[in-house]
Amino acid sequence: MISGKILRYHGWPEGKALGVAKKTAEQLLQAGMEKDATLQLLDAVLEDPEQFINDSRVSALAEILIPEPTPDIQKIELRRDPVTYQTWGAENIDAEAISQMSHAMHLPVAIAGALMPDAHVGYGLPIGGVLATENEIIPYAVGVDIACRMRLSLYSEPTTVLTASQQRFEKALFAQTRFGLNAQWDKQDEPHHKVLDDSDWKATPLLRSLQEKARRQLGTSGSGNHFVEWGKVRLFIDDALPGVKAGVYLALLSHSGSRGIGARIADTYTTAATQSLPGLHESLRHLAWLSLESGTGSEYWLSMQLAGKFAKANHEIIHQRVAAAAGIKAIASVENHHNFAWKETLANGSNAIVHRKGATPANIGELGIIPGSMGDAGYIVRGKGNGGALNSASHGAGRAMSRKAAMKAITKTMRDTYLREHGVILLGGGVDESPQAYKDIESVIRSQDDLVEIIGKFTPIIVRMAEEQGQY
Repeated sequence: MISGKILRYHGWPEGKALGVAKKTAEQLLQAGMEKDATLQLLDAVLEDPEQFINDSRVSALAEILIPEPTPDIQKIELRRDPVTYQTWGAENIDAEAISQMSHAMHLPVAIAGALMPDAHVGYGLPIGGVLATENEIIPYAVGVDIACRMRLSLYSEPTTVLTASQQRFEKALFAQTRFGLNAQWDKQDEPHHKVLDDSDWKATPLLRSLQEKARRQLGTSGSGNHFVEWGKVRLFIDDALPGVKAGVYLALLSHSGSRGIGARIADTYTTAATQSLPGLHESLRHLAWLSLESGTGSEYWLSMQLAGKFAKANHEIIHQRVAAAAGIKAIASVENHHNFAWKETLANGSNAIVHRKGATPANIGELGIIPGSMGDAGYIVRGKGNGGALNSASHGAGRAMSRKAAMKAITKTMRDTYLREHGVILLGGGVDESPQAYKDIESVIRSQDDLVEIIGKFTPIIVRMAEEQGQY
């Protein structure tokens, strides 16, 4: 008998091969082979299994030891000459962000692109990057916080109520908002919205697993640069917002997205895209794509749309609850997505999937919001439909410093002095979100006057944000 201990001594590894070697040894011994000869034969098979693949005595053992052939990974050829694209506000965009955009234009699926003036480094595609493909979806060209969006509501009350009744408006923000990575409502305070009853939550195993998280996070905001703030809006044009005349209005502005729902969808389908394209160059792994004709690609598209509905519902609930707590009612609202992909027709008449990662849709006549920072103005804009920009505009001022750099360069005193000088009251907020960490919003707006028309200006007065760092 040749035991497993003896075989292990001869170098056989634990597992299936050891079991088959032991069984083969028993068969050889029963057939009359001497023990030493059997061990010598098994040693030879272990050393060079391919030599014994046709030896009926040990062929089964040899097959186990020969590894499955590794298929040749077909290298995905990139464009030798990148797709050309236009840049707005290049003087305020760092070289690394421009390099990221240029790399993306080498993708074989890229057909058009544009870089907005608030651009800065992101994962794969820079924040502020716009990328068109023919029929492919790139999860990381949409972004992790899918359908991050803006919403602005106007009220007929005079803006002086923010100082005359400051405590009431601060209390409304504190009581009716929740911020942070794990933000959720107590069971008795959970809102309801028809988005939770959408049948698409049952469409995939992932969405089914996320429905409960959606219920818990409905009506909450993320961390980082997400906010809900009171301020005043000066509208410059009559009826730019239907039924609203030019003038000064009390306003509530919010910025947040699809919370943990979007993050899970992005991570899941980026992984799937990456695994499906093993031949994609390492520097472009974050820009792996899925065909919309594939099952996985259509799943992502459906999931992205549902995340968009969820993000919209979050803002609706936030505005309803905060305004109700302050005892006021909206007379008009404006809202828009960024971090999303749309099926659109390009200037040359071709159909495309347009990814806007940190960029605002700006089709002809389309309304949008471009915020500044916690201490600076934002703007209500109307799109001019610039085909060179793929009908897009910036989604904000854009970071001038990374979070890490801001934490090193800016003190709390520096931030608070800036806010005090600009008449802003901050409730929460990290130093990494200081106004000094952002580009000058006025310069960013000026650099895209061929993309959007300014129809109103928002000035923040009471700003609510999360204290800790984070994004979702």
